[in-house]
Amino acid sequence: MDKRFFNFFNLTEDQAINVLDTPQDQIKEHDSRYIAASHLVNFPTERAINALMRAVQNDDPTLDNRIVRRKSIETLGRLKAKQALEIIHSCLNDDDCYTVENAVWAIGEIGTTDDHILEDVAQLLEKPGQTHRIIIHTLTKLNYRPALERIRRFVDNPDPPTASAAITSVCRFTKDYSQMGKVVAMLGHSNVLARRLSIQDLIDSRYYDAIPNIARCPVSLVFRLRGIRMLAEAGIPTEEITFKMIQPHLEQTLRDHPDDLDLVHTYEETPDLTILVRTLYETDFGKCYLASKTILDHYSKNSPAALLATYTEEAHSDYGAHFHVTKLLGWLKYAPAYDLLLEALHNRQPQFQKSRAAAAIALGELGEVRAIPALQESLSEKNWVLKYAALMALEKLGFETGHDIAVNEPDWLVRAKAVYSRGFSKSQKPRPDSTYLDINV
Repeated sequence: MDKRFFNFFNLTEDQAINVLDTPQDQIKEHDSRYIAASHLVNFPTERAINALMRAVQNDDPTLDNRIVRRKSIETLGRLKAKQALEIIHSCLNDDDCYTVENAVWAIGEIGTTDDHILEDVAQLLEKPGQTHRIIIHTLTKLNYRPALERIRRFVDNPDPPTASAAITSVCRFTKDYSQMGKVVAMLGHSNVLARRLSIQDLIDSRYYDAIPNIARCPVSLVFRLRGIRMLAEAGIPTEEITFKMIQPHLEQTLRDHPDDLDLVHTYEETPDLTILVRTLYETDFGKCYLASKTILDHYSKNSPAALLATYTEEAHSDYGAHFHVTKLLGWLKYAPAYDLLLEALHNRQPQFQKSRAAAAIALGELGEVRAIPALQESLSEKNWVLKYAALMALEKLGFETGHDIAVNEPDWLVRAKAVYSRGFSKSQKPRPDSTYLDINV
């Protein structure tokens, strides 16, 4: 689990427990039981888990308390707190549909083979008003085959993410991949959440044929990289796929040029540059990629000044726009942006990690050989995406000694890049050797 964003609150374990235990109507102005419940994910102790269990059992009907209960259930799931399983199980009967949803998710995270619990989850498929996708996903994850025929009824559900989850579930239980094309088609859905969820379904079904499609899906490269990596870690050990098969799609994703994506949005008329720059702040990256492509195609001469202006005004603190501006300055080969890109390469704030890899790619596009030492230095970082992007940038700059540095890299994907680029013997052939699946971007 990637916990880089969890520890944003300046609370000790004792402080968080004390706040969480405080009755809702006695909470001080600057305290938050919700934040306390969130923060306790950093403390996998009996005391923290017991406090979260107490919060779940607090039956105060106010909205504030219901929200705290939901978050406490989620945190117990993240902590994989088996001792909380019965309490969470009891929440399946709650009147609040969101509490039920979080309870189902937490059961999936904690894991169980108890047929009584699993059947209670399965019966929620009959309950109106629930989010059936999470129920289907949990039943499939926990391999509850008695739910198969009930799940099968959702394969034509009008809600695309629910239908996608059901198709994936049937595929996993029956090994029948004949309907997976419908899940792949979801990668082109107009709704960004539907596109992201389809990637998760393709991971869950281990549908390796979809890797090229995932690489072209217009969502943040974080989701695409996670999909490709997790499929690689499932399929390479069984020899169903090889690193050489995924490498071009992995590197296409890391380059992240809008021309390499199947864009799902269009413009009737070319917008003004001001509108396009503003679109880089959208949360739907599909819209951001369309704006980026339009800037590159129609405003290549005028856009650098506008990009630098928006960076100074706002994008330097908005991690989404920061990422897109960084990439664009590289694709535009705008040499005066060198110092800005170097700064982005060295930015260690958690929310800007994907901009570091973007900066590496952009520096390679500039063709500036003076960036070589900084890119070499990036090979010692913990962020595998940054290291892989740095190797790609060093190749772009004609400096392939980076492969020699990375040939003993602990991360298997970065090591595979280095070894395959140098040529390898069978004994050197890199394979997944870790259960660490987080992307670190």
